[in-house]
Amino acid sequence: LQEFMRICLKYLPVNMGDSKQGNMLQDDIHIETLISNQEDGAGATAVFTDLDTLQKVVEELIRADLGISINISGLMDEVQTCCRRAGIERHSAEHSLGFWGAKDRLPEREVLIFHTMCGHGMVSFNIIRKMIEYVKLRRLTPKKAAKIMAKCCECAAFNPVRSEMLLEKIGRGEKGMGQ
Repeated sequence: LQEFMRICLKYLPVNMGDSKQGNMLQDDIHIETLISNQEDGAGATAVFTDLDTLQKVVEELIRADLGISINISGLMDEVQTCCRRAGIERHSAEHSLGFWGAKDRLPEREVLIFHTMCGHGMVSFNIIRKMIEYVKLRRLTPKKAAKIMAKCCECAAFNPVRSEMLLEKIGRGEKGMGQ
């Protein structure tokens, strides 16, 4: 896992870490310590913003033959294309079936879009609402608000670049953010 993280780091992830230690955007986390404290049997996450970079990471991970399972989260067609270009076929896929049950008890859609970026739901609804409000009032830039939210995500799956982009749209008053 340490080698996995070293390989990912070379490709400049926008977030990286694990659920035991936290993520690289947290103020008290140093990336080298994060990597050196990585233990076998744990998990690690790295977030990239474009498919070309992801493909390069996958290709290098294939060459490294680390003996670990790699899960890629993203749009199924794009992930499939990336894997094929890297010379592999995915062997399984998970698909969200959406939200079930008392949906009227869920927060508004724009809050859920940010909340579901964290694999463990650690970015609270209220901090998201506060960051959205601060961006609308121009108290925080979208970049700063995205970083604040990303710090809450212990698993490091939160994408601060995507969050910043969505906050910019909200700040401009655009509707229909989509998933």
